Amino acid sequence: MRPVDLAREHGLSAQAVRNYEQDGVLPAAGRTVHGYRVYTPLHARALRAFLALVPGHGHRTATSVMRAVNRGALEEALRLLDDSHAQSLEDRRTLQAVEVALGDLVPVPQERGDVFIGPLAGRLGVRPATLRKWEKAGLVRPRRDPKTGYRVYGAAEVRDVRLAHQLRRGGYPLERIAPLIAQVRAAGGVVPLESALGEWRARLAARGRAMLAGAAALDAYLRDLEP
Repeated sequence: MRPVDLAREHGLSAQAVRNYEQDGVLPAAGRTVHGYRVYTPLHARALRAFLALVPGHGHRTATSVMRAVNRGALEEALRLLDDSHAQSLEDRRTLQAVEVALGDLVPVPQERGDVFIGPLAGRLGVRPATLRKWEKAGLVRPRRDPKTGYRVYGAAEVRDVRLAHQLRRGGYPLERIAPLIAQVRAAGGVVPLESALGEWRARLAARGRAMLAGAAALDAYLRDLEP
């Protein structure tokens, strides 16, 4: 097969196929007496495996896996896949922790913000050192007053502090609170995050299905490589 023959099945360009070979995603192609690349069904299977791995594991991991397989380093390829699955499991655990934590929260009052660390700590009945510890752990990110250098907590930061305070009182360790606060911050608040959980769960499910499809395609390629 020519590069264009291999590319046509997937809507790729012939140059993309050549690039994949140069990157080690495909095994080295044979050459005609005139120097033209010649691909075989084995190359077609390799390309299918790579493209099936990408949706579940990402382009970088899929590329690294195929490179390892093509140079005979199967153990390295399996380790890379294990790492990717471990990250997916961690993402699922984070989602579960967020869902449980949100169920434990009570509504946080709207704050105007722009408060210094001392008054804010006083409102919550904690020491300023506690807020600095939470900042170091990534739970809250106050800005600095340009004149004094003091920490200034805006409305979003006050919200994050109040959420962290609730969760700490509920027994949550800092390492479990940090991912939740990050998700609340990214969503723009608790209510938007609650509505986004279904989409988050669906993305994880789609990734899991894609991992299954990638595993099947890679296994088919590995069988072709067996002597």
